[in-house]
Amino acid sequence: MPAKGKHRRPKSNSLTRGLVAAGTGGAALVLPVIGATTAGAAQTATQPALAAKAVTAITPAAAKKAPTTYSVVAGDSLAKIADQLNVSGGWKKLYQDNRKVIGDNPRMIHPGLKLTVGKKAAKAASASDRADRSKRTSTLTAAKKPAASKPKAYSNDLDGWIKESLDVMAKHGIPGSYDGIHRNVMRESSGNPLAINNWDSNALAGTPSKGLLQVIDPTFQAYHVPGTSMDSYDPVANITAACNYAADRYGSIDNVNGAY
Repeated sequence: MPAKGKHRRPKSNSLTRGLVAAGTGGAALVLPVIGATTAGAAQTATQPALAAKAVTAITPAAAKKAPTTYSVVAGDSLAKIADQLNVSGGWKKLYQDNRKVIGDNPRMIHPGLKLTVGKKAAKAASASDRADRSKRTSTLTAAKKPAASKPKAYSNDLDGWIKESLDVMAKHGIPGSYDGIHRNVMRESSGNPLAINNWDSNALAGTPSKGLLQVIDPTFQAYHVPGTSMDSYDPVANITAACNYAADRYGSIDNVNGAY
């Protein structure tokens, strides 16, 4: 007669680790706890041991398809979790992906804390980093870009005409001062841009002196400065051409004190 077989119920582990797939329909993996040798999640006297759950094992292929959420239990440490879940990059990577929920101290994790394990957390962090870099780059680019300068405004009177002429002269290296120009304008035309001399020798020769500084057309055309009007009556063009001529003949309009 065969001996009666003895049966005994296998003991269940009092501490379990839960691993739940993120999203719907994820499987959970239960892993046994190994005695902690490093600082990790502490179990208090008031905390009950987590009950074991019936779970379906996650295959490596399934684990790669979606990130998982890991719930910290007593005795855990980031190093232990990273080692048992084969986290690429170890506990440092796990901490990097979950720093917002863990805080500044990677050793201070507590039971019940939810950690994201997988590629999604890394991708999210990378996207966030790219956004931050893009924002910083845009800010730096905007800071480096000089503000568009507004065109300088000049008053439509003798003061404005002289000042604008001086700016044009400065660009072309033509000497002259405000006082030198003003003094000669008042002597030649009394500040009238449409003044014309119809009685002197130039007028008799068919080339009357015109404008603020009484320039004849041949002289205006020979000493016309690019960027100004071709009209010899134009105040700025007239002053600039006359100053260009005076600089060539006398060194500067400032050296002119009479008919020139």
